[in-house]
Amino acid sequence: MATSEVTGGTAAGENTNAAARPKRVRTGCLTCRERHLKCDEGLPDCQNCRKSSRPCKRGVRLNFIDTQVKSPPITPPTQEWDIAFQDESREIASEYRGGLGRYAIVQQDPEDIPDIKDEALYQFSSAVMNTPTLAPQQLPSLQQSLPPGNVESYPAGPQQRMPDNSREQHNRHSSSNTDSTFTSQTLPPGPQSNYSNPKQTLTPPSEDRGPLDSPEELLFMQVFVEEVGLWMDSLDPYKHFSRLLPSDSLHEPMLLNAFLACGARHLSLVNPAYHEDKALHYYDDATTRLLEALQNPNRNTVICATTAVILNVYEIMSERPLQRMNHIAGARALIKECRWTAKSTGVGAACFWINVGMELLSCIRFNWQVAWDPDLWGVDMDFSREIEYGREEGWTYRLMYIVAKIANFRSSVPRQTESTQHAEHLRLQSRYHEWNQLKEWIDSWNDNIPRTMRPMGYLYPHQTTSKSSFPEVWLIKRTTIVARLFYHTGMCLLAQTHPVMSTRTPEMHELQQSHAHDLCGIVAHVKDRGVASVAIRSLAIAAECLVSRREQEEVLEIFDRIQKETGWRTGFLHKELKEKWGWNNEEQYQQQQQQNMLAPVIPLQNFTYQPSSLPPVPPPPSLKQGPRQGIINPILRSADFSAPKHPYQSHYVAPIHLPPQPQFSHY
Repeated sequence: MATSEVTGGTAAGENTNAAARPKRVRTGCLTCRERHLKCDEGLPDCQNCRKSSRPCKRGVRLNFIDTQVKSPPITPPTQEWDIAFQDESREIASEYRGGLGRYAIVQQDPEDIPDIKDEALYQFSSAVMNTPTLAPQQLPSLQQSLPPGNVESYPAGPQQRMPDNSREQHNRHSSSNTDSTFTSQTLPPGPQSNYSNPKQTLTPPSEDRGPLDSPEELLFMQVFVEEVGLWMDSLDPYKHFSRLLPSDSLHEPMLLNAFLACGARHLSLVNPAYHEDKALHYYDDATTRLLEALQNPNRNTVICATTAVILNVYEIMSERPLQRMNHIAGARALIKECRWTAKSTGVGAACFWINVGMELLSCIRFNWQVAWDPDLWGVDMDFSREIEYGREEGWTYRLMYIVAKIANFRSSVPRQTESTQHAEHLRLQSRYHEWNQLKEWIDSWNDNIPRTMRPMGYLYPHQTTSKSSFPEVWLIKRTTIVARLFYHTGMCLLAQTHPVMSTRTPEMHELQQSHAHDLCGIVAHVKDRGVASVAIRSLAIAAECLVSRREQEEVLEIFDRIQKETGWRTGFLHKELKEKWGWNNEEQYQQQQQQNMLAPVIPLQNFTYQPSSLPPVPPPPSLKQGPRQGIINPILRSADFSAPKHPYQSHYVAPIHLPPQPQFSHY
């Protein structure tokens, strides 16, 4: 009986302890789980979190355990059924933040990888092939607002096998930031970094080939890397076109032919022994492959956009570029399709800035408005935010934004006065405030740039032995040279477009002459061929401001030297500048010189704008006195696949957005 009572008492005590033990909570907050406290499951915040003023985290926390089974259990085979083990833990873990990082990298034996033929990877379906048929027809005219030119047709070739497309972006490898020219020797590999953008991936190569084994192709590729790619990378710190993309082109025939076309074209410009026939052959082949790829919805949009950008460069190098503008609008449309902006990285940033830069130079040349609104580029214009030391490219991008705004302001100069004087005063007031804002922007840029973007040396003409009429301005880095050229160009344009003061006023005259001479001094003494494309257009703007015959003659000699060294055609500038200076009419030239020397200047010291103090509105100047009325860039106005008359209209098929693919390259 006593034993029974003791046993009963022990059982009752255990039941009491079990009832007093707190039950395990399954739906409590994660904060209490981390603190090993019982959560009362209160909403929206539990009591523990309210007392400790901690965030009450909700959700489900999963723990991933890497369990490797080297010897799976042996199951005796039967005739009725088969069994196989499939590990999906890594796939499930990849859907959670940090889940895949807990697993080790799986080393797969080569013999376990199935042998899949290339033909099976890149076969188009019959439905895709029958949607738009590729026929020998002309590309749609991309210059509908310009005089008609000869647009060549491209014959259909064999169907190009293209890799699957993906819109994810890869890690890319950085390279040295030096700007020296290249030789035929192999460059040492630069340091690598995980400078990545998780919005674009590259699929495996479509074709695999070894190094270039043709002497002709090797020569053309060397010329591209050492000459053409040199200036294409003037705004790219990672030198994609001259260092990274040439290696990728070995397994991308479309990209390779575009490179060879540019190299052959440059060689034909600087050496009369080479003809343009070879360049046209590679250009037509790359264009044919690009048009075929645009019919494949599973194409690689990165390769297509990069190829179109390079073919656009070839067209700029042509004798008559306006008659061969098949890819300038197509490249812009493909860049927008890839969603590349100023915020992009990798090859996207390289393609975006070379495309925008070429358009900006064209708009300055023809007095057009930039088709791609600079406010939509995505440029960070906060000058107070520090940029990584040694990355002058970021400051150059900001300046290009400002110069694009100045180009738009210049192209919108009114050609006629308003109907009433009051309306004219209001318009002048609006333009005066806009001019002041642009002037403040560019001055603020010059005040905040790092010391590495300022001249290392500045010698006045009497201090040099070069017998030049311009000062010797020494800048080191190519990006810095380009930035200073754009800066002086923008200041010259501002001096020419002041809504109230003319260039005869002391302030505007001094502003124009000072920056024109500094710009000419940079170009006259620079030895870097990589800045030639920007130097030509900037020098043409500055040369219009010169009044001395000796300075004008030296500018023409500079243009001849640039054409001899780089192949860029500058003969048309001789004719335009001589007409601008009045050289074609000696009597007119003498009168112009006397007017420049004897014409009084209007002192406007401490000038402040007041609408009521405006002088009577003068009559509109003639076409030869001021910049022409501009229009939106007609070549790029419809450079968007959403436009009714978009580029590649007879060939373009919208791509399919595929899931992310494994990363293979620096894209």
